[in-house]
Amino acid sequence: MSLLEAGYKVVALDNFSNSDGKALAQIQHIAQRSMQFIEGDIRDLALLRRIFKQNSIDAVIHFAGLKAVGESVLKPLNYFQNNVAGSINLLEAMAEAGVHQIVFSSSATVYGDPESVPIPESARLRVTNPYGRSKLMVEQILTDLQQSNTKWQTAVLRYFNPVGAHPSGLIGENPKGIPNNLMPYVAQVAAGILPQLTVFGDDYPTADGTGVRDYIHVMDLAQGHIAALQHLSECPGGFTVNLGTGQGYSVLEVVKTFEVASGLHVPYKIASRRPGDIATCFADPEYARRLLGWRAQKTLAEMCSDHWRWQSNCASLAIGRVTKSTD
Repeated sequence: MSLLEAGYKVVALDNFSNSDGKALAQIQHIAQRSMQFIEGDIRDLALLRRIFKQNSIDAVIHFAGLKAVGESVLKPLNYFQNNVAGSINLLEAMAEAGVHQIVFSSSATVYGDPESVPIPESARLRVTNPYGRSKLMVEQILTDLQQSNTKWQTAVLRYFNPVGAHPSGLIGENPKGIPNNLMPYVAQVAAGILPQLTVFGDDYPTADGTGVRDYIHVMDLAQGHIAALQHLSECPGGFTVNLGTGQGYSVLEVVKTFEVASGLHVPYKIASRRPGDIATCFADPEYARRLLGWRAQKTLAEMCSDHWRWQSNCASLAIGRVTKSTD
């Protein structure tokens, strides 16, 4: 949506493995511009080749990846097949089509359990789970591509924890099944869809014992992608930047802030730590500010308010569907 608003012509590909096609209409409604959409899978190399052959494409933004740490520990092959093999397919199709600019959605999980915070891009990379390992593998593939052919220009964006929704409440995160990420889980508990939140671990070396993360509003993240895309052609070889706020919040701080935003109580229970999780992780975003002129603007309160507006709209639509089917 932000790309459309910025004037870009967009060709999008998605397999809807964890998304809803209804969002496409909402995106075009908000942006007041149309886009081309193709339903398909990044692992389908023949499809990718057709897309590049049939469209005039200058650059690619690649965020077609599975992204749940806990799930990756249980299903590592799914993560390597989708995130790594799928990325190789995409890069092969790009190379064949003569397209060499790519913005890649990586993750702060490549830092593993950091030696210190905030985390700069120069920090040691030491992944602790298959999800992070899959992202690091793709980063290394991109580095090798740059060394093999100077035409390649790659922007690696190490996301911290994207949350929130569009301020209109028309689009947002609505995962299928039980959410793997904190914010949609908290929102569904507040809405009465789920009975309570499970907090994995209260014995971390943090102020309240729960894990601390750098939560970034999805709209700030979107602007980070546009800034990266605009700067890419000016940066031979490419660059790697953190996209985060530089501020860490614990799980319970997020819960309390969401309760204020929604006006509702969010019950929770404490469970054992999840495999692969770490205590504290938040960004040093200074390099992104200096290189791209980008900085996260939105507060945790805005993240919670915008997500609750989206969740409330989802609940209203669900009630409407039930009422209509009953009539």
